[in-house]
Amino acid sequence: MPLLLPTPENIAQLASLLRAGEVAALPTETVYGLAADATNASAVLKIYAAKGRPRFNPLIVHVADSATAQYYGQFNQYAQALAQAFWPGPLTLVVPYKQTENTIPDVVRAGLPSLALRVPAHPLMQAVLQQAGVPLAAPSANKSGHVSATQAAHVLADFGDALPVLEGGPCRLGLESTIIDCTTAQPTLLRAGALTTIDIENVLGLAITNNAQLAHNNAPKAPGMLLQHYAPRARVRLNATHLNAGEALLAFGPTTLQATLMANLSPTADTTEAALNLFAMLRELDSANPSAIAVMPIPTAGLGEAIADRLARAAAG
Repeated sequence: MPLLLPTPENIAQLASLLRAGEVAALPTETVYGLAADATNASAVLKIYAAKGRPRFNPLIVHVADSATAQYYGQFNQYAQALAQAFWPGPLTLVVPYKQTENTIPDVVRAGLPSLALRVPAHPLMQAVLQQAGVPLAAPSANKSGHVSATQAAHVLADFGDALPVLEGGPCRLGLESTIIDCTTAQPTLLRAGALTTIDIENVLGLAITNNAQLAHNNAPKAPGMLLQHYAPRARVRLNATHLNAGEALLAFGPTTLQATLMANLSPTADTTEAALNLFAMLRELDSANPSAIAVMPIPTAGLGEAIADRLARAAAG
């Protein structure tokens, strides 16, 4: 199916396809998602098949509002506070799953007693959610382990015309949602993302433990925790201060390093700009088949924490 422009007719068509158990790629403010009805196990299995995703890796369920999220999950005081502060937005909360009449099947939760929930802010994703009337399981719209898709063209590069893609332009944030585990006595960070740890700690009034750096190649509690993830085909070399023959350069800030093939995440060393450009530039450099992608050092403050997480997993292969 060709790329679909964001017209009311196409949004209605996509909502109907999703209700019927089909899969579609939709834009969010973070990255593009590969969506299916989260209450339909057969539909969700199509996501795993399309991505080549291991079934022990749980999916995030996207819903239209906080009330719907609390229909499916049990929210403690921390989850309530974070939902009120940051939804709709780039935050995923892992909470105890609450059995409901409209069951979220085990295949979505990877058999876990918890559920990952998010209320996205993108108006097109919201429009599809409202018209479909079902929660949508929606991991990033790329082949499993590959670089996430932040443009419709990235989705087409991975899947061709095998599924409908709603054109929403480049994603506003360019990094996946931050994932916070609210199933424990105190919240912990499971995945650094587009919402900084400092923002979260300011709302909670307490420090949160970072469990995002743990390697989870078996039974991860949330998406994005696999040791090798977000990887281009080319080898990624981190903290590069020089270039080897045949390497492409992913620069950050002012630099004297020069390469035939290079891109700069942020010439002004702005981590927000770097986060927005990260996946698109990794894909751009990788498409030229370099011997490796050398990445300059990037500070870990603010959004640098999430950038460093993605690059470390990209380099793990």
